[in-house]
Amino acid sequence: MNFKDKELIIFDFDGTLINSIPDLTLAVNSMLIHYKAEPLTVEDVTPFIGNGAMPLVQRALGRALPNQDLSEAFLNEAFKIYLAAYQKVTCKDTFMYPGVLETLKYLDKKGYKLAICTNKPFGFIKPILDKLEITPYFKCWVGEDSLPEKKPHAAPLFHIAEDMNTTIQKSIMVGDSKNDILAAQNANMESIGVSYGYNYNENIADYKPTVVIDHFAEIQELF
Repeated sequence: MNFKDKELIIFDFDGTLINSIPDLTLAVNSMLIHYKAEPLTVEDVTPFIGNGAMPLVQRALGRALPNQDLSEAFLNEAFKIYLAAYQKVTCKDTFMYPGVLETLKYLDKKGYKLAICTNKPFGFIKPILDKLEITPYFKCWVGEDSLPEKKPHAAPLFHIAEDMNTTIQKSIMVGDSKNDILAAQNANMESIGVSYGYNYNENIADYKPTVVIDHFAEIQELF
């Protein structure tokens, strides 16, 4: 199987292109320290990632402060503390997965349009792209707060395809999470699932992407 007829490749960000868990964990623990809670490990935080920043905060607080009433006011305060903490360490220890840079260069040279659709807040995307020096490869990016709906809703994928002046049939979603695969299915778009990401400790193959790959560089064999 190959996808050489595609024009647009839409990538998830965290868990697909980059491993941001070290910095997300730092930010979560800065927030927890504010509330005098015990810090969480990387292993604790990993399954909390994927639905966006607020769900991450809520899950972390639920684990670290099981007796705390997570009222809307409390969550909003904690969320602000988390965002401020993450802003300080946005790309401190975040790194690209093996094969990402080489594959982006390959796809760019082949003339594919590349975009990012993530459930990370929009404001954190470009600073990471800039720090990792991969901004020029992407024509656009959409975060969890860019539109009224986020993945697994199909709306972000429709938006990106339209913005890139192409069709759903000529687009494909690449991601590590069920949110990515379900968004693609909801848009009637083909998808590539990567097995090395976060995905709540679930097997990405269970969500039936069009293809599953174990290493990012395998994408070069498909395009």
